Amino acid sequence: MSNNVGSLLADCEVTFATSKEADQIVHLLKDVAKWLKEQEIDQWGFLAAGGEDDEIRQAISNKDTFIVKRHEEIVATFTLYDTPSSWDKHTWGHVNDKAVYLHRLAVSRSNMGSGLGKELLQWLEQYLKKEGKNTLRLDCVEKNNKLNDFYRSNGFEQVGIGDGHTLFQKNL
Repeated sequence: MSNNVGSLLADCEVTFATSKEADQIVHLLKDVAKWLKEQEIDQWGFLAAGGEDDEIRQAISNKDTFIVKRHEEIVATFTLYDTPSSWDKHTWGHVNDKAVYLHRLAVSRSNMGSGLGKELLQWLEQYLKKEGKNTLRLDCVEKNNKLNDFYRSNGFEQVGIGDGHTLFQKNL
């Protein structure tokens, strides 16, 4: 897949994840969840405890999960759902539009603070536009100020709160 956004992605490949990479993806996500806990950020506790392992593997199997590789190392991952998951329905309510929902965007610890997350969001926008999508949604823990600020600074609009989570949307 094309990755013609930003210099950090220039030497990376963004592809669909495969089942052979599932363990690496779960490990990366749990490592980020552990880091969040160490920072006393209440985000992804359920994931850290293994509560999403099956969902993560199913998303990989369904070709909903992407990986970002640099020199054969997975440096980031994210999942896109074309239809709302049960969690999305819980937090967003039952909306009847064609939004895409972003889940589990994670950058490896060694790449945190590098700007890779910002470039991934730019890549996502380009990718979704090419796919004919016009709205990207996500949520994060309302009290995770740093992450809330990150999404705001990248053009996402806060459109509500659902079950203690800030609901963000970006029209593409």
